[in-house]
Amino acid sequence: MILNHNQIKERMKGTFIEFLNIDFIESEQEKELEATMLIRQDLLQTSGVLHGGVTIAFAETLAGVASNNICPEEEFAFGIQISANHVSHGEIGDTVKGKATPVHIGRTTHVWNVDIYSEKSGKLVSSVRATNIVIKRK
Repeated sequence: MILNHNQIKERMKGTFIEFLNIDFIESEQEKELEATMLIRQDLLQTSGVLHGGVTIAFAETLAGVASNNICPEEEFAFGIQISANHVSHGEIGDTVKGKATPVHIGRTTHVWNVDIYSEKSGKLVSSVRATNIVIKRK
């Protein structure tokens, strides 16, 4: 079930994802998903750069939405494992852009690679691998 930008935003209302203010980008690629997130003061760590946990939450959100976009209506997916390599940093006022691409789309698991870049510098901020489990709705 492929959702458009507005449908995704509607599902995120009242959630942590809405707090992060992730802006999903519509794509022609069914099994890829892109989004952006503005780096605000309340998303920083004490040294003044984007918190790694926020970066991971951003990546897990992209992977989760991407998985749910390709699940049949009687199934849904959620994260069961994530690992991240933070190789650069994002600063307040910058926007990070993430792109989730599939590594494995199986019957019961999906594995995604999510690369996150600074729009200001173009540098890779983090590379994240996320695994989602796919289960039947009750």
